[in-house]
Amino acid sequence: MKKLHPDRVRIAKRIARELQSGTVVNLGVGIPTLIPDYLRPDQEVFLQSENGLLGMGPTPTPDDIDMDLISASKYPVSLAPGASLFSSADSFVMIRGGHIDVAVLGALQVSETGEIANWAVPGEDILGVGGAMDLVPGAKKIIIAITHVAKEGQPKLVRELTYPTSGIRSAEMIVTEKGVFTVENGQLFLKEIAEDCSLDEIRRLTEARFELARDLRTMVW
Repeated sequence: MKKLHPDRVRIAKRIARELQSGTVVNLGVGIPTLIPDYLRPDQEVFLQSENGLLGMGPTPTPDDIDMDLISASKYPVSLAPGASLFSSADSFVMIRGGHIDVAVLGALQVSETGEIANWAVPGEDILGVGGAMDLVPGAKKIIIAITHVAKEGQPKLVRELTYPTSGIRSAEMIVTEKGVFTVENGQLFLKEIAEDCSLDEIRRLTEARFELARDLRTMVW
């Protein structure tokens, strides 16, 4: 099994803590698909995948892998008790009908007002829109799961998007390995800082302008 980068695990663990029992949660491609492995047993969260699954469970053991059961990232998953399988068309009916409480999405960039770009880089082959164009307007809440900077070191939290937008709807929360941000009335707030990170480091690696929350605290995952 591929070894997971600790930054990605940290992000997935922190978002797992945020999900409330009884909610229907769509998990997008990338970091979001790690979340099932970090939910507590008492968290009755209904995980949905756009390829036609409601009731996604954690990563199966090697002996239990069935490649007919995969996440949006095409990694093997298990089925939770009571899980349902259906067509991707029915999955998008759920999304467009407003039945998704939370969408956890990856992103290439997020603006300081919470606008998301997560499907294309100018001048490169199109990644594919996937479900983002439906999830951005359709989900009741959007949480973004991203590393703080790109592989080349560019900030992912920017003043304005330079990549194509995924829609005018804003994310409510952005979680990176360095901290947790929220968007409130079009303004970005830093709510939590990772214990191994400083405010100066976050300022240096964040192009977007942000304010400090009054209850700024240490990030727990």
